[in-house]
Amino acid sequence: MALLGNAAVAMWWDILPAQREEFQAWHSREHFPERMGIDGFLRGSRWTHVDGGTGFFVMYELASYETLTSAGYLQSLNNPTPWSAKMMPHHLNMVRSQCQLLGSFGAGLGKAMLTIRLSPADGQAGPLQAWLENRLARLAESKGIVGAHLLQTRTPEAAMTQEQKIRGGDAVADWIVLLSSYETEALQLALANELSPESLEAAGALAGMTHGVYALSFSLGKHELKAQPSR
Repeated sequence: MALLGNAAVAMWWDILPAQREEFQAWHSREHFPERMGIDGFLRGSRWTHVDGGTGFFVMYELASYETLTSAGYLQSLNNPTPWSAKMMPHHLNMVRSQCQLLGSFGAGLGKAMLTIRLSPADGQAGPLQAWLENRLARLAESKGIVGAHLLQTRTPEAAMTQEQKIRGGDAVADWIVLLSSYETEALQLALANELSPESLEAAGALAGMTHGVYALSFSLGKHELKAQPSR
């Protein structure tokens, strides 16, 4: 897929089985439509870990980096609905990264997503970025892959929001690689070869990166809001 806009919010968290049904109803029926109603929010997508369990990956694609500090977004973050306030404490092991887009290749939305969280070694940011952009551009044209993207966290200077206070604070990723595919096997192959930990470390990444493969659960674009029931 080609990411929409020039910025994104990328998030990972766990939801325990007892809260999963209500979480997905809230997230699909209320939270996504609320976010997509904010100026600058273009598309939201929710993904579940292919191995089952409790892990989710969620991404909002934004028109620009300035959307992250817009009055509309901050108003929403600091005034959660009663249902949101109920669900926020159930977001466990939360990682929330506010990002600028460094590179985006491909088109369309695949059913599976590989996410890799990594950091450059000292003095290796430039070489690593160049290597990743070259590698991702080629991967976007390979069998089964429809999109390859590179994000860098750039947290705005802002006070902790009410939603963050309810969750108890969030961890942050550094650099994020995303690979979208219509074949899960293509992502596993890329992870074992072109984007293996050994390849990334040789290109200038620190050891200890985190990866996961996720399946698409729900997606909502701003242009689809008219189809949503009024609240």
